[in-house]
Amino acid sequence: MENIDEIYKKYANLIKNYIFTITGDKSLAEEIMQETFIVAINQIDKFRGDCKIYVWLLSIAKKILYKETKKNNLNKSINIDDLEITDKKDIEAEFIKKDNKFRLYESIQKLDASTREVMYLRLTGNFSFKEIGKILNKSENWARVVFFRGKKKLEEDLL
Repeated sequence: MENIDEIYKKYANLIKNYIFTITGDKSLAEEIMQETFIVAINQIDKFRGDCKIYVWLLSIAKKILYKETKKNNLNKSINIDDLEITDKKDIEAEFIKKDNKFRLYESIQKLDASTREVMYLRLTGNFSFKEIGKILNKSENWARVVFFRGKKKLEEDLL
């Protein structure tokens, strides 16, 4: 079995993103991820090895989230289906995809306000450049240029 440092490096973001997708709270996701590894270190002898290590870690994170939700009586509703963990081969690919999406939106937040607005309208609203120009009282060409420059900045930031 891998040592705890390797496990942490490999699965910390996976756990954080899993909790973030459920709660939408970045700081809570970070806190639960850290607590998950504390529990895992203390209970490593209880890991039977009958599932993948990340499934075990996610189940710990799920229990911590449940306790935290119950303790703080958070107003966010948590869909029980989101908490279901299965040992599927594609679960890792799904979390990697969510991690990439998370990093993309983090990078978008670093852009200036007008570029960020164009990026959101184009990526999440699926608006055409003509529509974006109209919404923001600018030209279609302006929207294209701002989007292109924003895309280049995102590529630089993500690489």
